[in-house]
Amino acid sequence: MIQPLVHDPILLARRSQTAGPEDLPALADLLDTFRAHRETCVGMAANMIGVTKRIIVFDQEGTEQAMLNPEILSSQGPYETQESCLSLLGGPRSCRRYEKIKVRWQTPDFQTRIKTFTGFTAQIIQHEIDHLNGVLI
Repeated sequence: MIQPLVHDPILLARRSQTAGPEDLPALADLLDTFRAHRETCVGMAANMIGVTKRIIVFDQEGTEQAMLNPEILSSQGPYETQESCLSLLGGPRSCRRYEKIKVRWQTPDFQTRIKTFTGFTAQIIQHEIDHLNGVLI
């Protein structure tokens, strides 16, 4: 079900908790909401729809990707960039990102995966994990 977006910075600044099987309905809602905003959005975190669980979805070169409990294990190649966010009003904001990141996460069937991401996909993942950690750009 498509959910309304949260814009309250106090709610968005809360750290998300570990996601479990009981949170799969929240993943379904997050995917529905992400699809509804595809023209203006490349990624979403569960707290953007009011669910403080460690769940993100994003576009990975034209394919939807869902990650539960993602964590960045390593990063290389820092750079400064500008990003916008559906949850935060106003224009783009400056932030630091890394060109290459290694991430561990769980799939929707709770299989653990580890993969290295680069470029724009890495940037999207970093933005969404910041959301989970209560970091606002």
